[in-house]
Amino acid sequence: MLYKKIAKPVLFRMDPEKAHHLTIDGLHTVGKLPGGKALLNGMYGVPNYSELETTLWGIRFRNPVGLAAGLDKNAKAVPGFSSIGLGFMEVGTVTPKPQPGNELPRLFRLPEDGALINRMGFNNVGIETMAEHLREAGAHTIPVAVNIGKNKVTPNEQAEEDYRACIRGLYAYGDFFVVNISSPNTPDLRNLQHGDDLSRLLAAVKEEMKLQHQKNGGAEKPILVKIAPDLESEEVAYMVQTIVNSGVSGIIASNTTISRAGLTHKHKGETGGLSGMPLTERSTKLVHDIYAATQGKLPIIGSGGIFTAEDAYAKICAGASLVEVYTALIYEGPGLIRSLNEGLRALLRLDGFKHIADAVGSAHRR
Repeated sequence: MLYKKIAKPVLFRMDPEKAHHLTIDGLHTVGKLPGGKALLNGMYGVPNYSELETTLWGIRFRNPVGLAAGLDKNAKAVPGFSSIGLGFMEVGTVTPKPQPGNELPRLFRLPEDGALINRMGFNNVGIETMAEHLREAGAHTIPVAVNIGKNKVTPNEQAEEDYRACIRGLYAYGDFFVVNISSPNTPDLRNLQHGDDLSRLLAAVKEEMKLQHQKNGGAEKPILVKIAPDLESEEVAYMVQTIVNSGVSGIIASNTTISRAGLTHKHKGETGGLSGMPLTERSTKLVHDIYAATQGKLPIIGSGGIFTAEDAYAKICAGASLVEVYTALIYEGPGLIRSLNEGLRALLRLDGFKHIADAVGSAHRR
């Protein structure tokens, strides 16, 4: 209620990107203050429920609700975000060299549609500064994934070198990594999702992960691929087969969409990636199709339009082992995380499941 009655009206009167920076800076500051993390946890934390705890790739997730990439682009507020009940979080997308991104304005709210449109263009501080931020954040209290991309000026033929550089520079700081080849805001990036380009890129990424594992020791770290929702069924089947053959650890479905179907807000004509409620069903169907194509053998993180526990549960039943939020957090505030987890517990009980793992892919067994 604090967010909806006080913070949101103020933030929503501001330019969206300025409000975004204010939120990140605020969480960064509170996370550094003595007692700041305890305060956030007291206000928004989620109890540890055994039925929601999941272990994937040898990593423990105390609940299945995570933060999607794009909100904490530069890993500036990791301690703050780690204290509001999330089960995990992604930072980034980060590129080897800092880049300013696209021209302003580049972020638009569509309140009537429960959506956002962004054409940020991978604006970020680069791997060196992100590494500093992650060093300063200290030991992770929740798993932190590093979402990696290529610089705008890097041609697709040389893309693998950018992804390798990100892994080399940040391997020590991430619990797992996400290859972003699906943002609509970097020219030609989505072309890397197809055919030989995808096979070559994933082979290079896997090789670099192996090299860094040998160099750094410890447990082997997973790497996932984040794909777009704007794919035909045949494209999905072919892409998923390529991803499975590459030996990566999982898929995130999905990134933002370029579709504008059903939008009513005046900003509907803005170019960029659309997130939020209009993506809910599309991304859930993609999760369902991927789970069917892989026979449930490749873990999926469901992302796109999760505003309610029912939205999250639909993705889990479709085949997602974990889910991510972004747009709903902006509209609903940090109390969303607790309500999603409490709602998931109730939905599990309603369907007679004792553990969240029992619900994963259950839509395929009905």
